[in-house]
Amino acid sequence: MAARILMTADTVGGVWTYALELARALHQNGDCEIALATMGRPLSPRQWEEAHAVPNLRVHEGRFKLEWMDDPWDDVRRAGDWLLDLEAHLRPDVVHLNGYAHGNLPFRAPVLCVGHSCVLSWWRAVKGEDAPPEWGAYRRAVRQGLWSAHAVAAPTPAMLRALQTHYGPLPDAFVVPNGRDPSLFSITDKEPVILSAGRLWDEAKNVGALASAAPVLPAPWAVHVAGESRHPEGGEAAPSNVRLLGLLSPRALADRLARASIYALPARYEPFGLSALEAALSGCALVLGDIPSLREVWGDAAVFVSPDDPDALRHALQSLAQDPALRTRLADAALSRARAYTPCRMADGYREIYGRMDAAAVRPALTPRPPLPNVPAAPVGEGVPAAGDVRGFAYSASFSPSPTAKRGYWERGPGGEGGNPGGGGS
Repeated sequence: MAARILMTADTVGGVWTYALELARALHQNGDCEIALATMGRPLSPRQWEEAHAVPNLRVHEGRFKLEWMDDPWDDVRRAGDWLLDLEAHLRPDVVHLNGYAHGNLPFRAPVLCVGHSCVLSWWRAVKGEDAPPEWGAYRRAVRQGLWSAHAVAAPTPAMLRALQTHYGPLPDAFVVPNGRDPSLFSITDKEPVILSAGRLWDEAKNVGALASAAPVLPAPWAVHVAGESRHPEGGEAAPSNVRLLGLLSPRALADRLARASIYALPARYEPFGLSALEAALSGCALVLGDIPSLREVWGDAAVFVSPDDPDALRHALQSLAQDPALRTRLADAALSRARAYTPCRMADGYREIYGRMDAAAVRPALTPRPPLPNVPAAPVGEGVPAAGDVRGFAYSASFSPSPTAKRGYWERGPGGEGGNPGGGGS
């Protein structure tokens, strides 16, 4: 009988693409049925169309704020009640959370939390300092969710290390690299275009550095940027010197990638970089931010530049624009490496984790508690594992929790409120 997976996804960023790709791959062997619970903004008509194209996928749309949004905690609690109701109705074998705060809920099925990014590591990478005190509630909620889950996964060793740095040592932690279906991408006659894609409003993407490099490129080269410019909470980014393509459909973006010669992502923070993978599958030479996660994914198959060195970025783009042989060598190297990041290998990694999670470790049915216990923050650097190689499927970091840690349920705090996820570890 097919395993039933209740999976969450937000509709704002790349997790949506990841979730659909994984759901499609898990279904291919006929051994998994996926119920996808979405949060964030309502699904767009395009997203509904994409979901309907995935066989045997059931979508449950929720309209709750995400845990990183402004003043989200009432919505996070209501979303938790909704997820518990879904689990009671669907009776999944595994709950796969692509977020953190709901990892503490009293689900009956084993819980996997997958870390695709987090505010604290984003802040450190982008701002160069620790997140301010107003993110304390977020820190506590994320830490409790991670500590309450039966297993934790991330797409790169760098992202897993970041979670350990900011939230303490994690038991049963794995790395499963993301994957994309190469049949969705093609390579055609290349044009003198440097393409970038992503959320323009996200400082981590460093689109401003690309905008500053654009005027010095030799004619007829140009920089095109695809992606949403309006922040979900208001405000808009409008970089100059580049051609803004707006938010493109997956098919339209794939067409742009097929014709672009260079893909530039001088990111300050990128836990995996799905857009770079899509670009490599489209025959683009890659110019990437020199950060640990992108180094782990791409090795020597890309040009790396410091996100803080606009001169280096300009030089790299100018050199590639003027050297077609170098562009071809880099594009070939990136394509060869990209072919290792397949949806099938990603799905195999998650199947291994699902199998390792102890199905007998059913957590007792308790009254749901708000995911905001008064848990002290983990000291920075505690329990940080050594870097591991990104493997074809699940990479086990073999961490051990505090011997006093308990997983999988709430302990009542004084007066029955608050509570702690297992007493300690920090």
